[in-house]
Amino acid sequence: MRDPLSVLTEAFTSFVLGKVETTRLPVRTSTGQAQAVYLPTAAPGLGDSGVIIGREVYSGKGYVYDPFQLYGQQLPAPHWLVLGESGNGKSALEKTYVLRQLRFRDRQVVVLDAQGEDGVGEWNLIAQELGITPIRLDPMVANDSGIRLNPLDPAITTTGQLALLRTIIEVAMGHGLDERSGFALKVAHAHVNEHITDRQPILTDIVERLRHPEAESAEAMNVDIDDVRAWGLDVALVLDRLVDGDLRGMFDGPTTVGIDLDAPLIVFDLSHIDRNSIAMPILMAIVGVWLEHTWIRPDRKKRIFLVEEAWHIINSPFVAQLFQRLLKFGRRLGLSFVAVVHHLSDVVDGAAAKEAAAILKMASTRTVYAQKADEARNTGRVLGLPRWAVEIIPTLTPGIAVWDVNGNVQVVKHLITERERPLVYTDRAMTESSGPADPELEWETEQRALMMERQLDDNPRSTVA
Repeated sequence: MRDPLSVLTEAFTSFVLGKVETTRLPVRTSTGQAQAVYLPTAAPGLGDSGVIIGREVYSGKGYVYDPFQLYGQQLPAPHWLVLGESGNGKSALEKTYVLRQLRFRDRQVVVLDAQGEDGVGEWNLIAQELGITPIRLDPMVANDSGIRLNPLDPAITTTGQLALLRTIIEVAMGHGLDERSGFALKVAHAHVNEHITDRQPILTDIVERLRHPEAESAEAMNVDIDDVRAWGLDVALVLDRLVDGDLRGMFDGPTTVGIDLDAPLIVFDLSHIDRNSIAMPILMAIVGVWLEHTWIRPDRKKRIFLVEEAWHIINSPFVAQLFQRLLKFGRRLGLSFVAVVHHLSDVVDGAAAKEAAAILKMASTRTVYAQKADEARNTGRVLGLPRWAVEIIPTLTPGIAVWDVNGNVQVVKHLITERERPLVYTDRAMTESSGPADPELEWETEQRALMMERQLDDNPRSTVA
């Protein structure tokens, strides 16, 4: 029986201050019993249609992702950005994703393979497994038996050829063409296309015409022919590098016969090109436009264009503009662009910040592997990631990443099958693995996952009932 004084005190307090909330006694119980009362919560998944990536760390559910299935419903665009430090699993994710996509008959993939060891690209083993011969662009062997891609290929429209020539020159010069140089290039290109009809026009023809312009070209603008020659001199010198310089043999002849554009996987092996030279963005521009006009077709196939070392694209204003157009055009024809970048700061702080922002905006899927704390904060700010996701990015172990699919944010552990493992763990992949093979590291990964799960439970803003 309660003390009468306590009852009187409680009644008086309720009259003056209002009803007093009942205080519940603490309950001691086990985790097994409590989980039936306090049900776990996790964000909803993306459905079960597509390719499986792995499992969600917090809920344990399988994580299925396919931009073609989600496009128009949960995704405004099918393009995908993959970020993270080396050694955390980007390479393994790319390879298993492509292998699993190719199980669908209406899928086709092009890979720009910019990394490699032992004289071959990183995708060489997968290409061999599928019976595919990579298209190896190598200036050291191009004059003998190498592959050539012609920027003046008749498969590319006249407008596309001129735009590609301008981009090549602007990338090499580091600035845009002025009106006079642009005019000299335009009249040389028009003359070559008009008068060479018995074969594929090639870059040598453009260089020759720039050095020796026709009189009618000058007369049409009421200028002296020597002026037209002077205007085109710098342009000719730049293109001469592709004809008789360090990039000769790859783009100065007709397109190599026999390139199979109907193969399920097309690999451009760029591993013999210096990744830090001006050659790489020039190659990216030529391959991108050549694919736009020869590969992307309205045949209802779903196409994936995967670019490693993609900062060569996004960090060059002129190349970024070309790819921005490709992304907008390809989206209508079922193209998913996958860009793999180590650091977002390489892009957003570069010379093409405006163009980079536009491309990033079109990437509705973002996968972020482990980064240093400062880089993670910058990434979270640019991509608009929730606070809890930014905080755990530096703690992620190899194979685990934060996935943001148009605002649906999950922490996902990538899983690799035994059949895929020999194709994924090449010598190069030892520094780009998607999951530790060492049991002790595997145990550490699980412990970190449990720690992140507890962090999520303590932060109700990051869960959805």
